[in-house]
Amino acid sequence: MEDQSQLSEETISDKIYLIRNQKVMLDTDLAALYEVETKRLNEQVKRNLSRFPEDFMFQLTENEYHSSRSQIATLKNGRGSNLKYLPFAFTEHGILMLSSVLKSDKAIQTNIQIMRIFTKVRQMLLDTTEIKVDILQIQKKLENHDKNIELVFSYLDELTDKKAKKLPE
Repeated sequence: MEDQSQLSEETISDKIYLIRNQKVMLDTDLAALYEVETKRLNEQVKRNLSRFPEDFMFQLTENEYHSSRSQIATLKNGRGSNLKYLPFAFTEHGILMLSSVLKSDKAIQTNIQIMRIFTKVRQMLLDTTEIKVDILQIQKKLENHDKNIELVFSYLDELTDKKAKKLPE
């Protein structure tokens, strides 16, 4: 595993996936970042299950696992095609809660970095939404301009027709 100081934004953000319309990280990726075995991470979670309601953590279904394999290449690593256990997905709140059950300095520092990345991702999504709204407003203005231009040409055609009718032959 990389040294803590070398954990880049990209390393962490590449492990954030969209599953069930939520940004999540998988138990295997989190365990690797925290430098613990996935089994140990999940043991701590199971010992503290009351801290992880459904909106903090959920287990992937077989269908989600198989349909997500192309998005989540890491599922292949260390798990193979025959799964003994389906992976757990942790939402931002679940990852934050992990810091209360994984008390090592490594876990704490990694959690801080992950929370910063989630904050940046959220801000990027907000910025993207604002840009989309601006684009929609521009499109509406252009549609109105197109209608106005058509109207102007229509009037010009009428004027041209009237002028042509008034001219003596």
